[in-house]
Amino acid sequence: MKRQLLLAASCLAASFQLSAATLLQPVELSDLELSQLRGRFVLPDRIISFGVTMSSIWQNANGQSLGAQVNMQVQNTMDLQRKMPVATPVFNVTLLNGQQNNQIATPPAGTGQVNGGAGLAQVQGVAQSVRTAGDYNQAGNEMTIDVKQANSAPPLPNGTSSLNQSLTSDAGVVAVAAANNGLQLSVQANGQGTALQTIGANGVAQAIALSGNANLVQNLANLSVVMKNNPTALNNINCALDQLHTLRPTGY
Repeated sequence: MKRQLLLAASCLAASFQLSAATLLQPVELSDLELSQLRGRFVLPDRIISFGVTMSSIWQNANGQSLGAQVNMQVQNTMDLQRKMPVATPVFNVTLLNGQQNNQIATPPAGTGQVNGGAGLAQVQGVAQSVRTAGDYNQAGNEMTIDVKQANSAPPLPNGTSSLNQSLTSDAGVVAVAAANNGLQLSVQANGQGTALQTIGANGVAQAIALSGNANLVQNLANLSVVMKNNPTALNNINCALDQLHTLRPTGY
C-alpha cells in the first residue's frame, strides 16, 4: 500500500506543481516566481479526485492484436483525527490478446532500423514521438485532460490485486509496471517495433518506434481532475469587494 501511495504522488506531481510549504497553507510568492506562473497552480484542498488512464493497442499486418489499459484513480479525503488530507489510490489493469485463431501466422520481422531517440527519455514535461522505418504503418499518440467541478468525488472502483502485470503471445509482449518513480505501459511487438507510455515525476511521455510494415498502433492517455466547488472562497471575495466599496470616494 505504501508503494502505491508513493506512485500516486509521483503521478500527481507530473500534472500539478504544489508548493513545498505546509499543505493547505498559503505562501507569499516572489516576483520571480510569479513571472513563471501560467495558470496551472491550484490549492490542493480543491482537488478531490484525480485519475489517469493509459491504453496502448498494437495490430500487426496479419490482424493479431496486443495491448493493455491501466487506470489509476486517486481520491483526496480528510482524516478527521489527524486533520489532514489523505490520498487513496486504486489501480485497474486490463490486458488484451486479440489472437483468437492460432492458425494466424505472425508477420515476418521488419528490416527497418530505428536509431537514436535516447534524448527523449530526458525530456521533462510532455513528450510525444512517432518514428518509423517501415512502410504502410499507421500510428499516433493522443492525450486529453478533463477538469470538472463537483460537490463530491465519484465512488472509487474495485482495484486489481496486482499492478505489475504482463502478457506474452505470438504477437509480442505487453507489460504494465511501476517503474522509474512512475507508471509505465509498454508493448514489444515481435519484429515490428515498440510502444511506450509513462507518467511520473518527470512528466508524461508517449513513444512509438516502428521497424515493420502495415502495423496499426495507438497510444491514448487521459488525465481527469475533479475539483470541489468552493462557495466559501466566493463569499470571502464578495466580503472583500464590499469593503473596497466603502473606501471608494463618492462619485467614482
